[in-house]
Amino acid sequence: MHPFDHHYSVSVFAPARLHMGFIDLGGTLGRQFGSIGVGVNEIATRLSICGADELDAVGPSCERAAKYARRIAEKLGLDCNFAIRIHEAIPEHVGLGSGTQLALAIGMGMSRFHRLDLGVRDIAKTIERGGRSGIGIAVFEQGGLVVDGGRGVGTDTPPLLSRMEIPPRWRFVLVFDRRGQGLHGKQEVEAFNALPVFPVEETARLCHLLMMQALPALAEGDINGFGSVITELQNSVGDHFALAQGGRFTSPEVGQAMAWLQQQGAVGIGQTSWGPTGFSMVETPELAVKLAGKAGQLFDGLDFLVASARNRGAEILPGILFPTIDVLRA
Repeated sequence: MHPFDHHYSVSVFAPARLHMGFIDLGGTLGRQFGSIGVGVNEIATRLSICGADELDAVGPSCERAAKYARRIAEKLGLDCNFAIRIHEAIPEHVGLGSGTQLALAIGMGMSRFHRLDLGVRDIAKTIERGGRSGIGIAVFEQGGLVVDGGRGVGTDTPPLLSRMEIPPRWRFVLVFDRRGQGLHGKQEVEAFNALPVFPVEETARLCHLLMMQALPALAEGDINGFGSVITELQNSVGDHFALAQGGRFTSPEVGQAMAWLQQQGAVGIGQTSWGPTGFSMVETPELAVKLAGKAGQLFDGLDFLVASARNRGAEILPGILFPTIDVLRA
C-alpha cells in the first residue's frame, strides 16, 4: 500500500506519566535534576495519522498537535500531507506529561507513516523535549518505574538509569482538582530560575534513600518501603517548590485529600510535576476502589481515579483504516 494512500494510517497510544520528583536540583556534581516516574494505563493520548492533501488536525489538543507536526516536519524535511485524528488526549497542564506524550506520539507516528527508521530519542531531540526530565521519554519507550540521570553538559536527553516493573496489583489513587492548572511554559521557567539553592546534604540523603531503600523495596514487592521514600522525596521537593506553587501542594484541597488518603493507609503520597494532580499508592485494586469512592463523597471539587501502572511503553500500530476527514468533522 502506498504510504500516502488516504486510507492508510498509523495509530499511536501514548500513556500518561506521573512525575514522582527530582533527585538533584542543585547539580553540584555537574548533572542537574534526575527524575523518578511511572506510566499509567488509564490516561493516555490516542491518535491516528492518515494521508491527506494538507495538514489537518481534529480532536482534543488539535492546535497543539498541528504545531508539533509542523515543527517536526520542518526539522526532518518532510511534507505535511497528512491528517491527525486525536481520539483522546491527556489533560493539559495538570502534571501528566501531556506535551511530551503528544509530541512523541506525533513524531513517532510521522516517522512510521513516512517509513523512517527513527527512535523515540531521535524524535525527542528533534523537538527538544526532555529539557529537565527524561521520565516522559522513558515511559513512552518502555513504561514501568523509571529513573533518569538528569542533564550534564553534553546531554541530549536524560539517560535512563533504572527501569523496573511495578507489581500488577498495586494501584494509584489519583486526585484531580478540576478548578486549576499547574505552572507551565514561561511561568514554569521563571519559577525554576527563582528557586533557592537545593542543599547538597538533602540531595545526598534522597539519593541514599532511593538507591538503598526505594528501589530494593520495589524489587522485593514491598510497597511500604518503596512508598515511604516517595513520600519523603515528595515532601522535600514539595517544600522546596512551596514559594513558587503556594505550598507543598499547588492545590490546598488536593493536599487535604492526600492527607486523608495517608491516614487511610495509602503510601507514596505526592504531587506529579507542578500539579495540581496528586497521587498515592495502595497494595490492592479493592482498597483503591474503596478509598477513591469514599474520598469522592468527602471532597467537593475534586475527582478521584484509580489507575494501574503501565509496564510497557507506547504502542504504534500501522495499517489501521482511517475514515476521511470529512466524516470526522460531521
